[in-house]
Amino acid sequence: MQFSTMDLDTFSHASFLGFAALTAYILTLLPTNLRIVFPLTKKTGFPQWLLKYRRFIGLLSFFLTVAHGFIFFKQRNFDVFDITTYFVYFQGLATFIIFTLLAITSNDWSVKRLKKNWKKLQSLTYLAMFLVTWHIWDKMAYHWTYLTPVGIAAISATIVLFLCRAWIQRQSR
Repeated sequence: MQFSTMDLDTFSHASFLGFAALTAYILTLLPTNLRIVFPLTKKTGFPQWLLKYRRFIGLLSFFLTVAHGFIFFKQRNFDVFDITTYFVYFQGLATFIIFTLLAITSNDWSVKRLKKNWKKLQSLTYLAMFLVTWHIWDKMAYHWTYLTPVGIAAISATIVLFLCRAWIQRQSR
């Protein structure tokens, strides 16, 4: 794909909702990564603010994802009984399933009930991070909007930050 000759499409409402969902999702991933990779950010209070509102931001991301998917579902007249639909939209569907599990268990009752397993379940968010990247790249190939490069850059930076965090944590063990 040549970026210099690529035409940028105007974005649809569904694309905008997807971008908004991605932005909110990235905000849920930032606090821990920032605290570990850039310890001085603790002094700014930004990671603490994100941690305080992480559950709300995560649920906002989920509902934006639902709206994004619903609009595309209606626009493209998906056949839910056609198995190829699930193969074509595997990344988006898998991410949606993970987001649904995370949203359902984003409450105090689930934390108490699931105990240690709650953290394991919530760690699925890191799998979703890679699936979302694949989803954006695959579905937006050859018809990028003005938002696509920003979304790709933001999620890629988040992945790099996550990998730095994992490397730092491994080194400290």
